[in-house]
Amino acid sequence: MIKVKEVGSVKARLHFGLAFALMCLVGALALVIGHRSVLAINGFSANQELPLPALAPIGPAPVSFIVRGLEPSVRVAPDGTVYVSSIRGVPGGVDLHRYFAAVDGLPGPGGTYPFKYEGQPDNCGIFNMSQGGCANNSLDPLGVGLGGGDVDIAVNYPTSGTPNLALVSLTLAPGITGTHSADRGHTFSTPNPLVALIPGDDRQWIDGTDALTVYLNYHDAETFNIDVQRSNDGGQTYLNGFAEAIDPQTFPAVGGVPATNSANIAGQIKVDRSSCPSRGNLYQIFVAPDSVTENLTGGALRSIYVGVSTDVKLGLPAFTFTDTKVFPGPAGAQNQGAGNLFPVLAVDDFGFVYAAWSVNSDIFYSFSTDQGTTWSSPINVSFQVNGGHANLFPWIAADANGHVGIVWFGDDRAGNSNDRASLEPGHPASQGAACNSGTTCMQGWAQWNVYYAESLNGHDATPLFVRNVISDHVIHRGTISTGGLGGGADRSLADLFQIAFDPQHFANVAFSDDHLINTEVSGSDNGFDNPTSRRKIRANFTHQLAATAGSVVASGSCAGSPPPLPPGAEKITGGGQIASQTPGQTANFGFVANSNKPNASLSYHDDGATGGSIDVHSANTSVPSMTFSGNCATFKGDAKVNQKPGYAYTVNACDNADPGAGKDTFFISVTGPNNFSYSDGGPITSGNIQIHKQ
Repeated sequence: MIKVKEVGSVKARLHFGLAFALMCLVGALALVIGHRSVLAINGFSANQELPLPALAPIGPAPVSFIVRGLEPSVRVAPDGTVYVSSIRGVPGGVDLHRYFAAVDGLPGPGGTYPFKYEGQPDNCGIFNMSQGGCANNSLDPLGVGLGGGDVDIAVNYPTSGTPNLALVSLTLAPGITGTHSADRGHTFSTPNPLVALIPGDDRQWIDGTDALTVYLNYHDAETFNIDVQRSNDGGQTYLNGFAEAIDPQTFPAVGGVPATNSANIAGQIKVDRSSCPSRGNLYQIFVAPDSVTENLTGGALRSIYVGVSTDVKLGLPAFTFTDTKVFPGPAGAQNQGAGNLFPVLAVDDFGFVYAAWSVNSDIFYSFSTDQGTTWSSPINVSFQVNGGHANLFPWIAADANGHVGIVWFGDDRAGNSNDRASLEPGHPASQGAACNSGTTCMQGWAQWNVYYAESLNGHDATPLFVRNVISDHVIHRGTISTGGLGGGADRSLADLFQIAFDPQHFANVAFSDDHLINTEVSGSDNGFDNPTSRRKIRANFTHQLAATAGSVVASGSCAGSPPPLPPGAEKITGGGQIASQTPGQTANFGFVANSNKPNASLSYHDDGATGGSIDVHSANTSVPSMTFSGNCATFKGDAKVNQKPGYAYTVNACDNADPGAGKDTFFISVTGPNNFSYSDGGPITSGNIQIHKQ
């Protein structure tokens, strides 16, 4: 048991949650008489493989691909539905499994869930039509999927009705495929392979709030800023809001201009769904060099940053982020944070924010009590259970008040996870080669398990964690690469796995596993301990059956507010329409511009531009300039035009009345390569512009 913070009345997983949990526990116990204990290991269910076909045919037999289940994303909707999605790799598409108790049945032996396979939401891919699972095969007549490079899912939180499920899948080119389901994964909307504004993307993440709002982030390949887009239609399109998560002051130390820079690795994006004043805040975590000099000279990605957007709550077509450095890693360290994919974030039900990351040997944790403005000193959460060994791929979840869960992979010995000499003795450098000593060298390799750390007072001055192993078998042997596609160690488990809390505050964990030989593939079995045998790679799942850390705090006070802006700070915001360059048409605009630490975000679109449709978005490749005078402001900065960088914009906006239609004014001019020039403006025809002064 761990101590519980006394805040108001403490409820044991809430009365309904406790009753539901006990009901499920009794039912599960009845199902497992004669089988293993329902508490399979440390309060978690028996690990279960989420089944997939062994092979995916392409064209006439026997041409086929071997199916894998990698990098599983897991979410639990507010109605208790559990979703797990995993990737096969481009162009294989992604797979989705669902458990909805009211339809899919009671838990089985060991508390396992009878998941329903829901096919490939991003289209058939190499899982051909004869095997089912196609979302919309008319887009994919050749069986070449619209995604499969990366996947993430998000659930929404409506006040009533079935929660929406959004899914995004990476294709690299043209970019990100988006789709969503309004019936718990039974059917999906037509996959949209062009949801990203910028082509050539990398590692997308999503998070949902309210009934249909979903946020998407990904890397802009040309500048390596982190682009953020908002969807108001559940994830079918992401055209309702735009920002860059790396602010212009931070960009020189972490951005990708010039291309030789170290740049950054983006973690997940999280939205505050609490009922506190912080509700709607958006948080983005990333890892990067510690300074401009380190970035320019190829220095290590060693420091953790979090970007915070509070003006996103205005609902405008553009919003801004302000970045804070959470953890300045040791100078010269090559495996501090970013070198060990990925840093992760969570927000609890009272607006407290939590971050976790790996330094390869340990998992660290920090929290913010003032909406991401300041952060606690890092805490080593892996120390007591597996400290000093290889520990990586953390993921974090939070709910209630200070209830935090962190999962990660940990092995049984000291040594970097990428080091074959330490973790794979008797194995030559070439991955998959035979042993140097017989055919059983894997018996002496590092053994990996899934670890879980849970806290009930995660934002106290000294949070207390209960730590346990929650895999009921060794899930992998040997090295695990943290180098992404360029890594030289074993990438069989890819780069991540996830945890999500359910409405009863219990943890649900999906992870990749390759401990078995793929005997379904002919000629793959050369012996269990021989690395030349082909391993079976599948998503596995386990969920918490009993409280392992005590009673969750379900009441208390909201997180504190960030400090107010200094006196004299000014800000102007606006969104609406002006007359287009083509009579009878309109152009859409949205912007936020701040004088304090100058920052601006602009979104502008005119289908009636005389030279052809023009789409303008600001770019934080340099600090914008701005001038405030009375009820007007002029701000200038870098821009992308029709997704291409190298342009510049100037905006003049005035707040002349409220409401502003017909009275407020908006003027824009854009210049760029090859003598490009565009300008338009005048009184706004709809919307409003507002100036704010401290």
